[in-house]
Amino acid sequence: MKILRFDERDAEEIRNRPFVVEGVSGLHLGEGAGDAHAYVMHFRRGGLVGPHEAGFAQLFVALDGSGWVAGEDGERRAISQGQAAFISRGEVHSKGSDSGLTALMVQVRDFSV
Repeated sequence: MKILRFDERDAEEIRNRPFVVEGVSGLHLGEGAGDAHAYVMHFRRGGLVGPHEAGFAQLFVALDGSGWVAGEDGERRAISQGQAAFISRGEVHSKGSDSGLTALMVQVRDFSV
């Protein structure tokens, strides 16, 4: 058994992406056999990950706070603690928070809900 820490002090600022990322830090928790990854993401007030195509299917689970996810149309859909958004592989999307959000992001090459 292993206990993992994932509070914001342990996360690193997300940088060097081919799309806009502002006010977001992340912590890689682990990966599975093949193409599977888990991250905790911390969005500060006004933090966002700009529009980009999902290289993996994503399950984006709000753990604390509130935020939003948007599809290619740019329409923001609210998400808060106890809710999750599913983003298909190849789907153009963005995500962010106006007030602060901690989220678990599980990425799997081929995943469905």
